[in-house]
Amino acid sequence: MIEFRLDPKSGVPFYRQVIDQIRYGIATGSLHVGEQLPTVRSLAVELKVNLNTISKAYKELEIQNILETQQGTGTFIGTSKVKIDRGESKKKLADICNEFLSIAATYGFTTDDVIEEIKSR
Repeated sequence: MIEFRLDPKSGVPFYRQVIDQIRYGIATGSLHVGEQLPTVRSLAVELKVNLNTISKAYKELEIQNILETQQGTGTFIGTSKVKIDRGESKKKLADICNEFLSIAATYGFTTDDVIEEIKSR
């Protein structure tokens, strides 16, 4: 199971962030076919968002046949394969790096400082 996280500063709607996290989780193997997702209510409470936000994300993924909802049982990862194309993956990484470097810069760190720290790990 993946740990869902929402970033209110990203400018990306919360339902979209949930969709992206599920898609990336499937594509990377963190989520597997048949795995049960949290209920709409429990995920909404955990993320402190409106029920409709999670419901909208799940519904959109159901339409794409990525999720399957069984009434009274729950929502599960479907059998559809999810592939993240190279362009989308690179854009996501660039967005993460830009945000990270922006935060680091507010603390006075340079890009070279960040690179040096990452290489030391």
